[in-house]
Amino acid sequence: MSGFELTVELNDKRKTLDLAITELKKRGSKKAEKERNYRVELAKEILIQRNNGVPVTIINDICKGNESLADLRMERDIAKTLYETCMQKIYQCKLEISLIEKQMTAERKGQ
Repeated sequence: MSGFELTVELNDKRKTLDLAITELKKRGSKKAEKERNYRVELAKEILIQRNNGVPVTIINDICKGNESLADLRMERDIAKTLYETCMQKIYQCKLEISLIEKQMTAERKGQ
């Protein structure tokens, strides 16, 4: 690859990295929101089950089996996965940028 092509590719990777970081912020907020929603509803359900006399040792299992809580937990887990996927994209972009920079350095030394 020529120096010009490497520069273009480097700029593209930097743009992708900027977009991924912006997306990570959005996904981080969504992840926190989903976690909050799940925890609040779980706490409410635990209190309901305690008031119904359900033994403390099985309350968590019963609550997690509640369909609406299971849905909230799934939404939380999906948000977490999307956040982690975005983090991996950031790591990938950083690695690719580093490789391109090394190629550019090697090309300059070879001239």
